[in-house]
Amino acid sequence: MLTLLLILIPIAAAVLTLATGARLAKQVALIGGLAELGLAVFVWSQFDPSAGSQFAFKYHWLQSAGISFAGGIDGISMVLVLLTAFLTPFIILSAFGHDYKNSATFYSLILFMEAALIGVFTATDAFLFYLFFEAALIPVYFLAAVWGGENRAKVTFKFFIYTMFGSLFMLVALVYLYYQTPGTHTSELTAFYNLQLSAHSQGFIFWAFFIAFAIKMPLFPFHTWQPDTYTESPTQATMLLSGIMLKMGVYGLIRLLLPIVPLGVETWGILAVILSVIGIIYGSIIAIQQRDMKRLVAYSSFAHVGLMSAGVFSVSANGLQGAMVQMLAHGINVVGMFYIVDLIQARTKTRYLDQLGGISQSSPQFSVYFMILLLGSVALPLTNGFPGEFLLLSGVFNYNAWLGAIAGLTIILGSVYMLRLYQKSMFGQKSNWVEGFKDLTLSESLILIPLVVMVFWIGIFPNTFLKISEPAVNQILQIIN
Repeated sequence: MLTLLLILIPIAAAVLTLATGARLAKQVALIGGLAELGLAVFVWSQFDPSAGSQFAFKYHWLQSAGISFAGGIDGISMVLVLLTAFLTPFIILSAFGHDYKNSATFYSLILFMEAALIGVFTATDAFLFYLFFEAALIPVYFLAAVWGGENRAKVTFKFFIYTMFGSLFMLVALVYLYYQTPGTHTSELTAFYNLQLSAHSQGFIFWAFFIAFAIKMPLFPFHTWQPDTYTESPTQATMLLSGIMLKMGVYGLIRLLLPIVPLGVETWGILAVILSVIGIIYGSIIAIQQRDMKRLVAYSSFAHVGLMSAGVFSVSANGLQGAMVQMLAHGINVVGMFYIVDLIQARTKTRYLDQLGGISQSSPQFSVYFMILLLGSVALPLTNGFPGEFLLLSGVFNYNAWLGAIAGLTIILGSVYMLRLYQKSMFGQKSNWVEGFKDLTLSESLILIPLVVMVFWIGIFPNTFLKISEPAVNQILQIIN
């Protein structure tokens, strides 16, 4: 029942936000986000990582077809539920400094998307997973299409077509798997795990799933929607896309692709790792060349997700555990970095590096928080990026030493584009654009301080979160083997 409440609370909060109108929309939305966070923390306190899926609910949806509205939380789900519930209130709070038209609709869409994301991470029925997977697309589409930049119509149309195209492949695969279940057909994920499919069938299913999840993450060469969408969307939509929504793709690889088609992974996994590693290098090189801060962070996110994917396809405990903790760390870092860019743009009316410089001279507190989030992004030891990146590179290196060595270049390249970002915006002679740049306000600090705390918490005490997912990850590996 607790799992169902985690889905229903954001929906109820979204409806209340719409009902209260613009005057109280932001306050009601924030209270709803905080209520969800409180419930998620309570669920975590009651969660036993070794007990498998817990807090389950199951209601007949299409009973005659064996399709249920069913969900539960295991260790893999728990990490991502915590990430979603933690980030959403800060995303809502970050919008308080903007005056959005139809603000009640704006904030309600964020909460509707939170509900869909929680649904994806907790669904134990394949078609329910698909329903929430598609439902998450709708709020972010409208957030980008209505409140985005000048090119929002073209960019959001491309984003919508890309993701719908990929999802159709997944739907075909799910329907095929459904009809392979014996007797009275069912769409429970555990039934799909127990199927004995031929290598040929698994190859077909592998590519159907891989294309769907690769577009959502995105991975090279399915990434072309991402930079423009991240850049043109309002900052809060970009935070949702990069901080949480792309995790649906990585989660899908772990929850569906690996355990359902292990022979397909054995045959085609090496190609997936190669594409992932290409994405790491390609994304990093493009990031180094960017002068638009928001676009630079978008390409850095693209590079980081390539490493997560490579770790998942290494099919090892280190790779999967690394992906779990890195999803958590990446979500915190990328939301923080996009918020930093948003603050700079709000104060200077630009986000181009060649128009900035000298910000640190008048904003010491801002400079420190910016640097801490940046160091987490480049995986400095004792920051949140380090445990995941170390485990991921270890998993990829053990899978293939050459690919692991190439993937390891992310350490150098990531430092180059991130330190370049900091140097050109914060140091040097103060430009005319940054005259009068003010340090952080109290409300802005309240957003950044918890993110900075998490940078150090995950970096110094990674076992807090690794222990949550470890039994569930081991169970996935047992199914594969």
